[in-house]
Amino acid sequence: MVALVVVAGGFYGAGLLMNHSDVPKGTTVLGVDIGGGTRDDAVKKLDSVLGSRASAPLHLGVGGKTAELPPENAGLSLDSQATVRGAAGSDYNPVTVIGSLFGQARIVNPVIPVDQEKLTAALTELSGTSGSASEGTIKFEPGKAVAEPGKVGKALDVSQSIVSVRDAYRSQVQTGRPRTVELPVTTREPTISQAEIDRAMKDFAEPAMSGLVTIKAGDKQIQFGPAKSLPKILSMKAIDGKLVEVYDKTAITELLDGVFNGITITKGDGQQHPVSTDDVTQALQKALLGKTPAERTQVIDLNPS
Repeated sequence: MVALVVVAGGFYGAGLLMNHSDVPKGTTVLGVDIGGGTRDDAVKKLDSVLGSRASAPLHLGVGGKTAELPPENAGLSLDSQATVRGAAGSDYNPVTVIGSLFGQARIVNPVIPVDQEKLTAALTELSGTSGSASEGTIKFEPGKAVAEPGKVGKALDVSQSIVSVRDAYRSQVQTGRPRTVELPVTTREPTISQAEIDRAMKDFAEPAMSGLVTIKAGDKQIQFGPAKSLPKILSMKAIDGKLVEVYDKTAITELLDGVFNGITITKGDGQQHPVSTDDVTQALQKALLGKTPAERTQVIDLNPS
């Protein structure tokens, strides 16, 4: 019995002497051997094998339609740094230390954080573009605003889908084999009523598309009209049962095409700043509600008090 203890102690000591690396020998993550070297080496090994799996888009099925969801857009990732931190350091467990001498693997689970808020937002957006349900809205077409009532239909069940997507991502990282995951759907009623569409049409859409608007700054100006410019700029979004106007700032920037270059505004910090897309957007919001040519002309104040 004493001899057995001595032999075991010898193996234990040998295991400790042979394993001075940052990450103990025999350490594996999802079958990837990351042991026997520095933390940086381990991270590189992990990323080289699992990086492409972790960044590959998820294939999702929603009510007979398919969609791809990039993990980075949904708050899903393999945290190689955190995984290696958890695997690093000496392991003094006798079973592990002695086992390492005989090639026994030390299995470490990967760290796969999930940003619940970002994942929920991504699935909510996906819900609006998949399934058969549609939300009531107003679309802006050349020369007119068009009301589009919503309709009852099948839509992604966001709360139930969170678990399915999280598990599908973990499986994809583990196996490297992407598969289409069918997400649960539910019957969805439009949140935007006909009364709300009528209100938004009367209060915003019709006045906005009623004619040209002119934005001035210094000795320069630009006009936006309902035939071409405004349909590129305007849209409406459903928020808490209300339709809220949305301004496409990328489109505004393209339409400006540097027209206000050289014109500056004295901001609150006392410094001169170029007239920006945000400045034009703020002026545009006021001009669109005007009824007369004078009201539909807004001058950007270059020296606000």
